Amino acid sequence: MGLREQVAAELERTRRRSEVLTDAVDETDLVRQHSPLMSPLVWDLAHIGNQEELWLVRDVGGREPVRQDIDHLYDAFKHPRADRPQLPLLGPAEARSYVATVRDKVLDVLDRLPSSSVAAAPDASPAGARRLVQDGFAFGMIVQHEQQHDETMLATHQLRAGPPVLSADPPPAARVAVGGEVLVPAGGFDMGTSTEPWALDNERPTHRVELPAYWIDAAPVTNAQYAEFIRAGGYDDERWWTPAGRQHRVTAGLSAPLHWTRDGDGFTATTFGRTAPIVPDAPVVHVCFHEAQAYAAWAGRRLPTEAEWEKAARHDPASGRSRRYPWGDEDPTSRHANLGQRHLAPAPVGAYPDGASPLGVHQLIGDVWEWVDSGFLPYPGFSAFPYREYSEVFFGGDYRMLRGGSFGTDRAACRGTFRNWDHPIRRQIFSGFRTARSFPESA
Repeated sequence: MGLREQVAAELERTRRRSEVLTDAVDETDLVRQHSPLMSPLVWDLAHIGNQEELWLVRDVGGREPVRQDIDHLYDAFKHPRADRPQLPLLGPAEARSYVATVRDKVLDVLDRLPSSSVAAAPDASPAGARRLVQDGFAFGMIVQHEQQHDETMLATHQLRAGPPVLSADPPPAARVAVGGEVLVPAGGFDMGTSTEPWALDNERPTHRVELPAYWIDAAPVTNAQYAEFIRAGGYDDERWWTPAGRQHRVTAGLSAPLHWTRDGDGFTATTFGRTAPIVPDAPVVHVCFHEAQAYAAWAGRRLPTEAEWEKAARHDPASGRSRRYPWGDEDPTSRHANLGQRHLAPAPVGAYPDGASPLGVHQLIGDVWEWVDSGFLPYPGFSAFPYREYSEVFFGGDYRMLRGGSFGTDRAACRGTFRNWDHPIRRQIFSGFRTARSFPESA
């Protein structure tokens, strides 16, 4: 398959997922705000189309605007999520018609671009424009943008009240026993990328990072492990919480992961409208950074840094090189990881032995986004591209990093270098964690 055909297939595959998420509910649910943390689903749908129009129809294609009059409504920087239901948004039918019209024009742009322009743009074009279309980057950026909003819409479905509307096969059972920790030897590794064609600006460039030896969990922290923290009084013991975490715990009334309910000595969790006992050996999900940090302190450990996480996920001690993924350079498949809304929950620990790293660290990709104890900062040599608002304006502040993707993350928006970030109080996202400790500390 050529690059043009690959781009068209990715655009179509991604749009099918958007349609599943928006067609699953009626028009009332599409326009309703299910949480002040989230946009109405119909806003996400039209925003997807608007970004596609801005970048691919107007910028790459040089075409006339489809709906320039709505640009301000779908500018995420102008309107906080809580305010978006009050805007004169496109209704469901109009939004669907708009994104379909935009897509038709995008496919026409793709079809009319010279093959050399998509694969490797001619040197005669300005550097920025050449880079925008080289290796189909602009199209890949839009695929990733839509997939990221699909995951956001999936999180909105999790917050939605009412009977279940989404369904999927259950995750696979554990195939191998996984537990304990793995020693990552001291030394340098190449962090980030300078060669991944669709990598975003904050993943670039490759740079050498030296790390001392450390231990990291072979698997994410499970529901059963986290339940022990709760039973041990972890939420009420101030020793485990930082001042910021303690304040948020009290203000927000935290006592368990989001969507958990006590049931005698056990717990149930509500997942996309279905309530059932927690799966003991599945990774815990819907915890904020402060909860992850408190658990780690209670366990006598800490959260890994972003560099520690990436070295565990990508470094191959035998060759000394950094892989695209823990298992190698091959794109993710259903053998490697729980991605792409294939299932609607994390898989039990040990379900994906083919996805383990050379050192034996499991489920680094998919299942749950993993909180790491690093802020969102640029790599040495960072250059904003193609616009400052993707990454640069978010550097600093109180953001904490999340790595690895979740069961709701698509393979197009997940790789060993992909960086996600959010406020440390957020837990409506599909977030979990694993712990680490420095070497040669004793267990």
